[in-house]
This record gives sequence, C-alpha cells and structure tokens, in this order.
Amino acid sequence: MLNLVPKEIAIGEIYFPPLLISGFIAIICTSLTVRLFNTVKWYRYVSNSPLVELSIAVIYTVLISTFIFPS
Repeated sequence: MLNLVPKEIAIGEIYFPPLLISGFIAIICTSLTVRLFNTVKWYRYVSNSPLVELSIAVIYTVLISTFIFPS
C-alpha cells in the first residue's frame, strides 16, 4: 500500500517534489482568497495584511500537502 504513494510528481520528463506543487497551488488559492477578502472589505479589520496572506498561504500549503499529496 505504501508503494502506491509517489514520492515525486512527474510532469513530462521533469520530477517535482510534492511540496513544491502544493506551494504553487496554495499561492493560487491564496490570491483568490485575498481577492475575495478585498471585495468584502475584510482587510480593514486586519492590522498586518501581508502577515495574514502569508499565514493563509501556509495553511493552504499544509492542507494541500496533507490531503492531496500525502507522504
């Protein structure tokens, strides 16, 4: 069962680590979330918005790497 889980993700002839792919997907999800927060004017309640964006990106990276690319 453990042999079925890939350690690298092959795109063409190039191998990528799963954490790198998770990070790219997390950045895309974070940008969509930030746009949503900007449309509902949620950032006026936050004192440090770059720190919130970084925290959201880390949360997305952990969730994606845990549930989509488990090791």
